[in-house]
Amino acid sequence: MKLLVTGGAGFIGSHIVDGEVARGSEVVVVDNLSTGKKENLGSDVPFYCVDICNRDEIFRVFREFRPEVVSHQAAQASVSISVKDPYGDAMVNVMGTLNVLEACREFGVKHFVFASTGGAIYGEVPENSKASEEWTLNPKSPYAVAKASVEHYLRVYRHNYGLSYTILRYANVYGPRQDPYGEAGVVAIFCERILRGLEVTVYARRSVGDEGCIRDYVYVGDVEKAHSLAVRGRLLGVFNVSTGKGTTTRRLLELISSIAGKKPGVLFAPPRPGDLEVSILDNSKISSYVDGWTELEDGIRKTVEWFSRSLG
Repeated sequence: MKLLVTGGAGFIGSHIVDGEVARGSEVVVVDNLSTGKKENLGSDVPFYCVDICNRDEIFRVFREFRPEVVSHQAAQASVSISVKDPYGDAMVNVMGTLNVLEACREFGVKHFVFASTGGAIYGEVPENSKASEEWTLNPKSPYAVAKASVEHYLRVYRHNYGLSYTILRYANVYGPRQDPYGEAGVVAIFCERILRGLEVTVYARRSVGDEGCIRDYVYVGDVEKAHSLAVRGRLLGVFNVSTGKGTTTRRLLELISSIAGKKPGVLFAPPRPGDLEVSILDNSKISSYVDGWTELEDGIRKTVEWFSRSLG
């Protein structure tokens, strides 16, 4: 299989590349390295330092490589940044994606896998409920609106141009290689700061000092397993990629602190604009295809160990 991975030098993308190279796929990576890192990739992986917003360069890559399948992981991935700059978010997450889709149409790509968001696209989820794939979309941030827009474009591209697709609605993905210096990725941020002996911030769910927001944390290795099925056409349509379990920010902090063996100072802050109080996804549909999900404690342990090694 000839697979092109956009954002392939990033956190999730690089794990996808590793998995597909190990399976014998012919993989090429497109990444502008704005957040991705070349060192996340093996030295033998073909790499194009190209921005998806550059239509001409994207078309050049497709013309040279002629992929059969595209995995679109490249994105502006921060909700808070999208709230500050909705135009910039849309330029990457909508217009950049359209550049990739148009290249797929022009060069006869057979299948398209899209990294969407389950953690933002459904809006608020009642605390004792789980959002299934059939829930009405209720995006509350420009980031989520952009992802929902692309999902609609994919339906149009299938209907009008015959491009088959898989939409993977990721919950809150965590694991090795996640960037601890951005505004997204609380697990990575906590791991890095706790191991360095620095103070951490817990953003409130409703009022300062509460348990914090509730999220569905899924290990990146499980995301890669689901993705391997998607690129082979075994998952068609829309799938939540999640554990179906909710964890508060305070509980997450306690778990990371316990595994790291360090207790940090904690700053309690008000809720951030665009943040949801609760986001838990129903994973029953994809669980028919994926065997087992990494328990949070096991995944956090692997992540803490990786950060400990990377920080020296």
